[in-house]
Amino acid sequence: MANDYDVVVIGAGPAGYVAAIRCAQLGLKTVCVDEWINHQGEGSLGGTCLNVGCIPSKALLESSHLYHQADKDFAEHGLSVKSLAVDVVKMQQRKDQVVKDLTDGIATLFKANKVDIIHGRATIVATGTVEVVERKTRNLSHTLKAKDIIIATGSSPVRLPQAKLKDDYILDSAAALELKQVPKRICIIGAGAIGLELGSVWSRLGSEVVILEAMQKFLPIVDSKLASLAKRSLIKQGLDIRLNARLVSTRVKAKKVHVVYEDKAGEQQDSFDKLIIAVGRKPNSERVVSDALTLELDERRFVLVDDRCQTSIPNVYAIGDVVPGPMLAHKGSEEGIMVAEHIAGNEIELNYDLIPSVIYTHPEIAWCGMTEEQCKDAAIDVNVGSFPLLASGRARAMAETEGMIKIIADAKTDRVLGVHIFSVHASELIAQAVLMMEMQATSEDIALTVFAHPTLSESMHEAALSVQKRAIHIKN
Repeated sequence: MANDYDVVVIGAGPAGYVAAIRCAQLGLKTVCVDEWINHQGEGSLGGTCLNVGCIPSKALLESSHLYHQADKDFAEHGLSVKSLAVDVVKMQQRKDQVVKDLTDGIATLFKANKVDIIHGRATIVATGTVEVVERKTRNLSHTLKAKDIIIATGSSPVRLPQAKLKDDYILDSAAALELKQVPKRICIIGAGAIGLELGSVWSRLGSEVVILEAMQKFLPIVDSKLASLAKRSLIKQGLDIRLNARLVSTRVKAKKVHVVYEDKAGEQQDSFDKLIIAVGRKPNSERVVSDALTLELDERRFVLVDDRCQTSIPNVYAIGDVVPGPMLAHKGSEEGIMVAEHIAGNEIELNYDLIPSVIYTHPEIAWCGMTEEQCKDAAIDVNVGSFPLLASGRARAMAETEGMIKIIADAKTDRVLGVHIFSVHASELIAQAVLMMEMQATSEDIALTVFAHPTLSESMHEAALSVQKRAIHIKN
């Protein structure tokens, strides 16, 4: 394998592999170096997202939701199931196959686009020079030369000193996706997206789930109205969400995890079969650059970059979870495309104000743009419209009437500033909002758009009409 390249990409997650493919498409000789090892001890592309994050979690969410529907909802549709059981092993096998198909797919895409792959740990040792060490033997395997280098090393779960990981008892989010049996009682530390999604999976399958969240407010990054609706819904589904609850200590004894935490009533104790740590992620910025070079980091160890993702080292870029901003796969992918275009001499920009976020509970929570609270803090006068799914004909036909769509528009210009959705398929509906806001649409533009009937999308139309108190299917 030749050692001279136009671009070396370090990391094959959603940011890295997309950057590598786009660089190759633009005629740049590209190699992608990745150190991920799967359970079989083999290199596996796709990073955290495909291997132990976005994809496997959604596979289990889908399987557990289908089981929950069969168990709780089929009767409403006139369907009866005489015998229903959970086969977690088979469920995990399906999840693993989904992961394998997609990770193998990246290898196929690399081959089709003539992107070279090297498995190992890469370090930038000098300007334009990357050394790759074979992970098992720790022997130097390659020395790569390239004009441009892209750091896409992703992130890792945050650890808690008072809850050190212990096989089969205290787990991180990746291990929580590998359980082969349904635990009787699970405690999850953290009520963010990861904690709520994991809690939903195991609660649907029969676990008693307690979620401890140190913050006083539930989902503070979400519109307050939708956060309130989501909390009420999740509690109704069986999740025991305890806010303002700070973990103090843990101890494994007699095949149980004994947890001590503090809340407003003082010190509390409880015991569980499994404890899952889901308190966020930290950037993988260590050991990417040798001491001979200075890579500027912020106080949280994120790599500092400019608006083109250029780092403090000339011709070295950083993208994805390793740089500041939302830790979202699609954000990293778009940064990868932007950097590839810039290296090729093209000028494109990424609109960081319009990156959608989704929490894959049921119903889903999705949003893009500003919340009412943010508009208020920015002294922006707004008009707000909303539409409940209860008034949607399609939602009623689906028996999925929980939730609402909310649109926030500038009171002076009518330009849409934010869209917030709590509903079934919110992850799909939010794409409409992103496109509308990217095109600088007003609420009137949406109100004048014809939506098919009967669809969930009509609720977006009605919410836009509601901004000007013109909604048809609810009282204004």
